[in-house]
Amino acid sequence: MRSPSLAPSRDPIHLIMCDFGKMGLAYVETPSVMTEHDVVQGILRGEYDKPVEVVAFSSDEGWARNVSEDIAGLIVERARAAQHPLTAGAQAFVEKHLDEELEPELCA
Repeated sequence: MRSPSLAPSRDPIHLIMCDFGKMGLAYVETPSVMTEHDVVQGILRGEYDKPVEVVAFSSDEGWARNVSEDIAGLIVERARAAQHPLTAGAQAFVEKHLDEELEPELCA
């Protein structure tokens, strides 16, 4: 028999790893409910200066995966739709995970 989870069921949860230079890489503190939309908006607003990767996990379903490519694609879609230039950190994240250079109007 499986014990009930003590964690609230708010799956999937997203974590953002950022580059802190000499201090290294670390997952940043995020709200307890961090959806895909929240991650994209946070990166677009520059809340995460140098994002490196995004991981999603579901404790209820027992899985975790790197969703960086999916997030990068959504960032580009939303930036183009809003005609919003990306921060340097967002641009580097997108170019790394989509393996493409962005058009100049999307670059800050």
